[in-house]
Amino acid sequence: MEQMQKSGFATLIGRPNVGKSTLMNRLIGQKIAITSNKPQTTRNRIQTVYTCGEGQIVFLDTPGIHKAKNKLGEYMVNVAERTLREVDVVLWLVEPSTFIGAGERHIAEQLAKAKTPVILVINKTDTVKREEILLFIDTYRKLYDFDEIVPVSALNGDNTDTLIEQIFKYLPYGPRFYDEDTVTDQPMRQIVAELIREKALRCLSDEIPHGIAVSIDKMKERSGGKVCDIDATIICEKDSHKGIIIGKQGAMLKKIGSAARYEIERMMEMKVNLQLWVKVKKDWRDSDFLIKNFGYDKKDFDL
Repeated sequence: MEQMQKSGFATLIGRPNVGKSTLMNRLIGQKIAITSNKPQTTRNRIQTVYTCGEGQIVFLDTPGIHKAKNKLGEYMVNVAERTLREVDVVLWLVEPSTFIGAGERHIAEQLAKAKTPVILVINKTDTVKREEILLFIDTYRKLYDFDEIVPVSALNGDNTDTLIEQIFKYLPYGPRFYDEDTVTDQPMRQIVAELIREKALRCLSDEIPHGIAVSIDKMKERSGGKVCDIDATIICEKDSHKGIIIGKQGAMLKKIGSAARYEIERMMEMKVNLQLWVKVKKDWRDSDFLIKNFGYDKKDFDL
């Protein structure tokens, strides 16, 4: 008789830049969640699926939990806090530190309200001495009554197998939600938009704040399925930003385009003809219509 399998939902939370997307990519073994060293790069709930002999874990990678500053911020916080109540287990990813700031205390308050089992994941253990880790565990233990504490290095993959074991401990028995070969349920257009956005943030380094979004205007495979034509627009908030994104004689836009095209081709396993444009839409982060237009859902504003 086939062994009973477990299937359930887990979510990764933590302050911006603690390595949530890097851990996600390490666990799944493919590049799905976008990674950037700028905070707030993950804007939608990227569902990734981990399948093995023991069963299936569906990960919801939430936007960070923080105090909202505008409508987009509000949306991100609401999605994150609602996710805490919908999953079987929460993974709280933190830096190896003995300092616990207001951000962490805010997250601890939200977790206490949700009453979902919580695994504390202390990331970046490759950056500290072994004996220091016990000190960090002790510090965090005083903050919250965790169900498990697992130190890992998302970068090197240290201890991530233990983390998977601990997650399964809190999942219910039941059939899989997705086929074995499913890795993400995000529509391809959304993943492509996020990849372009990641490359733009990376190429622009600190020159542009977070006010950029990407909309996919056209995405069509040519007959024969060997080439995909993609037209996309990078939306920014100011005319001065538009100039920076385009760059001298279009050099920056070209750089963003070729970096994005390389990643998209790898992911789609076909040639990609990518055309990029830049438009200014002032205050799009405070416009319900525009936020919806870039793939965010208005109903997620209202809890």
